[in-house]
Amino acid sequence: MAVACTAILLVAPNLRAQQSAPLPPLLDVMTSELNRAMGSLGKQPDKTGKQIAPYFISYSVADASSMTIRAQYGALVDSSDEHSRVLDVQVRVGDPTLDNTHGTHRGSAVNTLQLPLADDRHALASSLWLATNAGYGTALDNYLRVKTEAEVRAKEEDNSGDFSKESPQVHIGNPASTPVVDKTVWEDRVRALSKIFREFPDVNANIVALAAQSETEYYTSSEGSRLATPHQQARLIVFAVTRANDGMDLFRAQTFEAPTVDALPAQPELEVAIRDLGKSLEALRKAPVTEPFNGPAMLSGRAAAVFFHEVLGHRLEGQRQRGDEEGQTFTKSVNQPVLPSFLSVSDDPTRTKFGSTWLSGSYDYDDEGQKSRRVDLIQDGVLKTFLMSRFPITGFGNSNGHGRAQVGRVPNGRQGNLIVTSTHSVPEPELRKMLIEEAKKQGKPYGLYFEDISSGFAVTTRNSPQAFSVIPLVVYRVYVDGRPDELVRGVSIVGTPLAAMKRIVATSDKSEVFNGECGAESGSIPVSAVAPAMLLTELETQKQPQGTDRVPILPNPSVIAASHTQLAGKGN
Repeated sequence: MAVACTAILLVAPNLRAQQSAPLPPLLDVMTSELNRAMGSLGKQPDKTGKQIAPYFISYSVADASSMTIRAQYGALVDSSDEHSRVLDVQVRVGDPTLDNTHGTHRGSAVNTLQLPLADDRHALASSLWLATNAGYGTALDNYLRVKTEAEVRAKEEDNSGDFSKESPQVHIGNPASTPVVDKTVWEDRVRALSKIFREFPDVNANIVALAAQSETEYYTSSEGSRLATPHQQARLIVFAVTRANDGMDLFRAQTFEAPTVDALPAQPELEVAIRDLGKSLEALRKAPVTEPFNGPAMLSGRAAAVFFHEVLGHRLEGQRQRGDEEGQTFTKSVNQPVLPSFLSVSDDPTRTKFGSTWLSGSYDYDDEGQKSRRVDLIQDGVLKTFLMSRFPITGFGNSNGHGRAQVGRVPNGRQGNLIVTSTHSVPEPELRKMLIEEAKKQGKPYGLYFEDISSGFAVTTRNSPQAFSVIPLVVYRVYVDGRPDELVRGVSIVGTPLAAMKRIVATSDKSEVFNGECGAESGSIPVSAVAPAMLLTELETQKQPQGTDRVPILPNPSVIAASHTQLAGKGN
């Protein structure tokens, strides 16, 4: 991580006896109040006359300082600072084999509350007390429902428990410092970057946003875990929209990420990137609309990284292998080939960089207090394991440090830094030649080259087809007769994961990085994916929705301003 952490102890079941330095004030209050709750709750009978004590409680606090600067059309629309402390309390009653979070009640395990910003012991303790009482009450109600449901429902396919037993972790790092940002300088920089879009009158909307955050995550549990882990992140986001004459809306987005604002690219590099983005939008709105296609395709490294994250990564998350509603694409495929034998896939949140590029999916401890670790998911094409939180599944009863969640959500097995490697790689120009040869072999006039992909979604539930849809931003037809590549618009990649993945036949010898935010049941979290460019013998695409809105009727003010400038120049 960007901020160095100094560990005091590791795996300390008796913190008070072994701790060699005082806890940070907030973590000390959290620990004291948690111990008091564990010693007191359940001593009084509930409404049924039974005494039900919690077997597990955890407190997690995100103490975050952030700064945001946003501009559009060359002017600032926001410049603000924020400091917040948000508490998640998790209370479990029953026992790890069956507790109040079972089945459809899993999402109710967390109770969230805003905490005071000052280290006022009484104010903090009172807030913790209030949230714990609310969480305990909810846990009791749900536990009674769970037991009733267990008596009347059919036997579940996977009868694994609801919570795994793990070793407690203790790691006290220095609190993250407040982001150091020269706001005057960065307001000017963001404003100037947004102003570049005035050179592109067909760009109807744009936003340039700088977000810098320093966060210390405090975690304590009744098992003995005590954690204080800092994290810093800076992100510059560029987003712009245009509309083609036929009503199709088109957008381009680009992000630049680093641990701090000082590590972001210099202004000249950002200016070049934004002009390229503007030119790309102008070219896209004039490009022909795609036709449905099923044939050979080549994904750039960045596009392949997004593709693997969406199509494969989500299906390797542990909780997707369990539950009546989950499609369980790979549940029965452990120790069986799911990819070509030259491909391997790991997820390594301990890795902070790939080459010189920072990986935003890195972290030291997950959101259940478990040490992050590299997990080799697929080796030489063979599936070996899944991304595990503390939610067990058949054959995999423990966490591997991938329990992740946004504040206010229950952690699930999620991706961190998904890394794809290949033993069958060729230089990228050679891969392009292979694309053309494959198109000729199939009698196709062209193959498709996907330069950039924005996002997508993966359907993993059982009541829907096990399919995916990925939205490319920049797609070219690569003609077999030597004609120049042709940019097309309105492309959507569709298909089923098992079929798509097994049609990869070669990769390039250079990998690229995708950094972004991923949203799922446990909320939005930062992720990274790394992959080389890939050649597929077959990929199916369809048209995106056309759109029916007209292009703007009034001329863009940028056009009027440019005309006046030109007239003034002629007058001189």
